[in-house]
Amino acid sequence: VQLQASGGGLAQAGGSLRLSCAASGSRFSMNTVAWHRQAPGKQREWVAHITSGGITNYADSVKGRFTIARDNAKNTVYLQMNSPKPEDTAVYYCRTYGASWYDYWGQGTQVTVSS
Repeated sequence: VQLQASGGGLAQAGGSLRLSCAASGSRFSMNTVAWHRQAPGKQREWVAHITSGGITNYADSVKGRFTIARDNAKNTVYLQMNSPKPEDTAVYYCRTYGASWYDYWGQGTQVTVSS
């Protein structure tokens, strides 16, 4: 499984940005996909996930501002970032996981939010 994250860049606080995570492989639609992020000098943290059934969950820090969605026909998961804040600046990683042997990470995409 290969995951390709894209859509990062520079955003203004209060604006919006959409990240995409495109995956290869036929099992993508059957597994959970998550976004994690890592800010400079900090540990990587979970941001949101969406299950194969479409159930979503969010970290408190992004709840109400970020939306995760998936398009299984395109093997793609999105992270819509509305009203980003400077503290959302980080490298964002997508991950897909399920059974213990099924755990894959993509390369990161840099998001920088200016005030």
